[in-house]
Amino acid sequence: MRIAREGRRPMDLVVGASILALIAAGGARAEDDPAHAATHAATQAVVDEVVVTAFKREERLQTVGATITALSAQSLRASRVAGLTDLSSYAPNVDIKETVPGALPTVTMRGIGLDDFSTTSSPAAGVYIDEVPLSSPGLMSGDFLDLARIEALKGPQGTLYGRNTTAGALNIISAKPEKDFAALAKVGYGAYRAFDAEGMINLPLSDTAQLRLSAKTIQQARGYWTSTLQEDGTPGERDIGSRDVWLGRVQLALQPIQALSINLKVEGQRSRSEIGVPQHFGAFTPGAPFAPCAPVLAGHVDNSQCADAFGYRNIHKSPYRGDWAGAFPYSVDQINATSLIQYDLGGFDLTSVTGYINFARFYHIDVDATPRQQFDYLENEAVRQFTQEFRVGKDTAVVDLLGGAFVSWDHVLGDNTNLSDQWPLVLFGAASGSGKTTYNQTTRSAALYANGTWHLRDDLDLITGVRYTGEERHYAGGTRFITPSPLVGVSNTFIDDKIHDHNVTWKLGLNWRIDPRTMVYGSAARGVKSGGFFSGFSNNNAQLLPYRPETLTAYELGAKTQPASGLTLNGALFYYDYSDPQTFVRYTDPATSLSVQKVGNVDSAKAYGAEFDASWRPLTGLTLNAGLGLLHTKLSSFSTAAGTIPAGNRLPNAPKVTFNGSARYEWALFNGLTAALQGEAHYAGAVFKEAANDPLIAADSYWLFNARATVARPDDHWELAVWGKNLTDKLYEVQGNNLSSLGLIDKNYNTPRTYGVELTYRY
Repeated sequence: MRIAREGRRPMDLVVGASILALIAAGGARAEDDPAHAATHAATQAVVDEVVVTAFKREERLQTVGATITALSAQSLRASRVAGLTDLSSYAPNVDIKETVPGALPTVTMRGIGLDDFSTTSSPAAGVYIDEVPLSSPGLMSGDFLDLARIEALKGPQGTLYGRNTTAGALNIISAKPEKDFAALAKVGYGAYRAFDAEGMINLPLSDTAQLRLSAKTIQQARGYWTSTLQEDGTPGERDIGSRDVWLGRVQLALQPIQALSINLKVEGQRSRSEIGVPQHFGAFTPGAPFAPCAPVLAGHVDNSQCADAFGYRNIHKSPYRGDWAGAFPYSVDQINATSLIQYDLGGFDLTSVTGYINFARFYHIDVDATPRQQFDYLENEAVRQFTQEFRVGKDTAVVDLLGGAFVSWDHVLGDNTNLSDQWPLVLFGAASGSGKTTYNQTTRSAALYANGTWHLRDDLDLITGVRYTGEERHYAGGTRFITPSPLVGVSNTFIDDKIHDHNVTWKLGLNWRIDPRTMVYGSAARGVKSGGFFSGFSNNNAQLLPYRPETLTAYELGAKTQPASGLTLNGALFYYDYSDPQTFVRYTDPATSLSVQKVGNVDSAKAYGAEFDASWRPLTGLTLNAGLGLLHTKLSSFSTAAGTIPAGNRLPNAPKVTFNGSARYEWALFNGLTAALQGEAHYAGAVFKEAANDPLIAADSYWLFNARATVARPDDHWELAVWGKNLTDKLYEVQGNNLSSLGLIDKNYNTPRTYGVELTYRY
């Protein structure tokens, strides 16, 4: 469907041109200053050295034989990267969507991702916070606070990272305590009456102890969504989607002896916000319930011709305006504790990483997005996890060795209650409340791994890695209906089962440094993602049968170059052989005519493509960055209860083309002040949202444009910034649900245009 704002597409080009014009204007002003003109002509800027710890040791980004995108603390602040969903605009071939507005982000890299919304499932792209993996997608929807950098690793990371990294890994690294005093205070105000404040203080307690305190709050008084109804269903406008978020972190760093360093961290998050709501589309012919309307039969949605089973038609063109009754709370309480201990034992580097997370969340999902409670769910979730990793490393003239052991335990407990006040009368024979789904899952995992970088010559390294993993997952859960259903094939569901998996993953690679500015690398790697259970609403036990692990074997050939001072060019080609990919399937059950959903395995899939990124500083003060991703994916045929889907479908959330670009120019003003202009552009091609490639919930391609202008002191003590994101107010589909057999389809959309001002003080 092309919604009303699609007609603004020419405006995208206007705003994009305006951003570039602003940057050019800034350049012209700099050139008017003779001193600046001389400075520009004197020399080209040198690209900063970027140091990453993607492979558990400090390395220069340009010497790592892998595709890695690294965002520094300065880049994260300047681009206002506030959470996981913002990252897709800064890395090619990366797609990050929220299955529910404000919750359950799903990371897809090079077409490989999690195609499920269950908190009990395992992500395909591992997310690590200070080396502690997040076991559940439910843990990934928090806000960022006081970060040092973020590293995105593409491709399976099955040796050093282990299970559930078939797509890659995201390393989120907090800023650590330092030995010098430092402080930061930032306040901001923007669209939708959004106020945010952040503070940090770094205290050197002694020569061997440092304390770092960080805190942040987000207070957004108005939501993006406007309803024509009050919570009780009576007429009256109100906004939905307000935010009340508090985050805090305490870190203590100790160096009791020269060879020993300890970092202890406790952080928490509290949210008392409102969740977003989707846009409703009818699927039946008005006046003829259960008769599909013509647009749906033709593969698109049109509310002017379609209604739901009760005759409701959504007359609002904007997805942020609707007839939504009820309260939509989103409450989160979370505590994380991490211990990082490093000890140098005579050339052997010993490391211990201990992590504990306690997370609880409650929210209300309005799936049907109508004034009625047809498919409304109250979701309660609790996740606890404990992880422990020990590793030892030693570098020699012949080989750099790194090995270790990892154990984890996580428990997911939850329930969702269906608040249906209409469908039970038709389907389940109940006066109120059609059913309640419960789930209780415990997962235990243990692994041993070893990795070696063999120095065959001064310019040639061989990389070998292997990991053994054993895992047990115990799941008990199902759906209980209030009264027995009169329909054949619909009944209470329940399963109490265990699955076990033992696998070996590996990596083999070569890094060849042709000269000090050029490296060529090639690798083959295998990753495995855990099997699991579907924990959503079910009406047939077949939906609860466990799905198998998936295996990805990846081949990559790349090059990293710095052909000139101030210029970096990198590129990679990749090919993926994907076995038993897990996929979310929604279909109409022929026995009941009801919409059925489950997670299962497809026999195989292929994915191949290319990625390129460039960074150029042609003049002092001017930085240009660009990234391009090209991707082709293909699923094998697979069967559903509704029939066989032929081979050739694309993987979900896998755009064929992605692009990200930015330009930043800094120049001197007067009285010692400096100014900067930054413009960003992001493009993503059209995607399907599930394996069946359903056109009713597919998403069109889109461009996004952001900009930021600042005035600051050269010593960086204070900075005043004006910013805007999604400047053209572009709307695109993030996720959808096809419940057309029950009379409706819903779609979630991205954040509309936002803008604001912020003041930062640093000491």
